[in-house]
Amino acid sequence: MLSLLMIVVPVFLVFVIGFTAQKLLKMDIKSVSSVSLYILFPALAFTTFYTNPLDGEFLYALLFSLILMLILTVITIVIARFLKYGRAEIGAMLLGVLFPNSGNYGAPVVLFAINAAAFDYAIMLTVIHTFIISTVGIFIASYGNGAAITVREGLRSVMRVPVIYAVVIAIVLQLMNFEIPTAFMEIIEMLGAASIPIVMLILGMQLADMKFGHSRVTEVTGLVTMRMVVSPVIATGLTVFMPIDDTFKLVFIILNAMPVAANATMIAAAYNTKPDTVSLGALLTTLLSLIALPIWLWVLGIGV
Repeated sequence: MLSLLMIVVPVFLVFVIGFTAQKLLKMDIKSVSSVSLYILFPALAFTTFYTNPLDGEFLYALLFSLILMLILTVITIVIARFLKYGRAEIGAMLLGVLFPNSGNYGAPVVLFAINAAAFDYAIMLTVIHTFIISTVGIFIASYGNGAAITVREGLRSVMRVPVIYAVVIAIVLQLMNFEIPTAFMEIIEMLGAASIPIVMLILGMQLADMKFGHSRVTEVTGLVTMRMVVSPVIATGLTVFMPIDDTFKLVFIILNAMPVAANATMIAAAYNTKPDTVSLGALLTTLLSLIALPIWLWVLGIGV
């Protein structure tokens, strides 16, 4: 078990560095996040989709990610209705339950726990999660605070996500068999590689700046249980029906066992959808991941 813990601890220590740096230096998280969002992560996504031949695995990953999200949504709403929660509480729980921290946390863990090929799968799933949280996540947050957004506004939110353009361009160039000059490709790969430590630091910085208000214990408990236990259990069950590579199946399970996505806390704050509940859920699930992730890696036979 110690060897499994040592897979997670190095990643977690980077979060601690970001947390400590933010407490001491009070940096502008928005600027750092913008660099990652608009430059580094799109470069990483471009490299992944340009260099890896596309097959049915990506479509299956998208399909089963949506199925998993639908199942979790139904379970969460049923529980919330039973507890007589209002729209705000339901919206906050859904933001925490549906969206795992696959980019900041999941991808680095997969890289350390498995290999570079698995890391490419993790980036593909991260792109899917980014797309979903940028669309469905905003609708959920809007529902939670009582606001109403149009389909056009929802589509605009998607069009603001630069990683989508990077993926589309990469796929088109790959299908055209267009060969990017080596010097240019090396620059793109270098920028993409820089995204991993940066997003890890950003998560630590975000945790340092979280402000917690009054959160009901039952809300946070349900959120934590759904995200850290129910989500990976259902994901494991779904992999039985997924006609994809076994390594991809492992990545699918691991990423869906991740803590609450950092982006979920930002969306909750932006739309005032019980941000204290989502933030506390993100903090608790991140701390609990030190125990939960080694257990899941052991169950999956990784690092044993």
